[in-house]
Amino acid sequence: MAATTVPENLTKRHAGRPSGPAGGPARGGFSRKVRQNLQAQGFLIGAVLCFLMFSWYPMVREFIMSFQEKKRGETHWVGWKNIDRVYHDPYFWTAWKNTAEFTGMALVIGFAVPFVIAIVLNELKHAQAYLRILVYLPVMLPPVAGVLLFKYFYNPDYGLFDSILKHLHLPTSQFLDSSSTAMISVVVAATWLNLGSATLIYLAALQNIPGELYEAADLDGAGLFSKIWHVTIPQTRMVLSLMLLLQIVATMQEFTNVFLLTGGNGPENSTMTVVYMVYQYGFRYNNLGSAAALGLFLLVVLGIFSGIYTRVSRNADSD
Repeated sequence: MAATTVPENLTKRHAGRPSGPAGGPARGGFSRKVRQNLQAQGFLIGAVLCFLMFSWYPMVREFIMSFQEKKRGETHWVGWKNIDRVYHDPYFWTAWKNTAEFTGMALVIGFAVPFVIAIVLNELKHAQAYLRILVYLPVMLPPVAGVLLFKYFYNPDYGLFDSILKHLHLPTSQFLDSSSTAMISVVVAATWLNLGSATLIYLAALQNIPGELYEAADLDGAGLFSKIWHVTIPQTRMVLSLMLLLQIVATMQEFTNVFLLTGGNGPENSTMTVVYMVYQYGFRYNNLGSAAALGLFLLVVLGIFSGIYTRVSRNADSD
């Protein structure tokens, strides 16, 4: 049988043309790069939709609800009525004062103590792994279980703290039943429960500081506190400022510890916070409009703090 000859021009036309799935696009399909881009955009769109649904939609919905009132299943537009009602509530400024007090004490204790513990852990090289586990143990507790554990510690009849005071022949204290000690008792419990996570974040920042800086400080004859002030704090400034903002935001939204330890109000309304007041409006008085209006006040205050942090961070970066 004679061999079939292929025209030379046809052979050249098909030379180098990709054949197969890896060589190029299938007829009527998309190239691999286009498919990858479409897949990436699909994942991105899904993430953006989830963010909008769970972050922005509640804020927009809260803003709308703060100008509405629901009666007998019908929603009515009431303008500034809810905001005016909340602002003239006799406990409005009490709640803000308590929130500011809680935030201030929580920052003094809960911001400084984890940083000091992280510095100590960073110096203890041999037992550091075991101590990190020990410090992180409170975080592993469920939040409600941890708060109830402290409620047992504070019990005036059989609690751990009063038992220790009795054995030391010291006067006992009504930790949660006195307006002078209720708030600081809540702050101590909240600090202990969140101590581990903040400590590990600070420890990670400390371990990223170049050792040459401390060696140079030693050559200059710097002491411990001088090295902390001139080396440690400047090198961890960004982490410290970010943690400060996060703790301000978290403490101003305090609810769980206050609600479980003191019932929310506390003795003489000494532990009533803004978020607990939002809870009262929404779930006790069934007034979601006023709850949203008070939440709007809190959102504005937190937005101001976030704006100040952003401005300060930009100025620090530019310097």
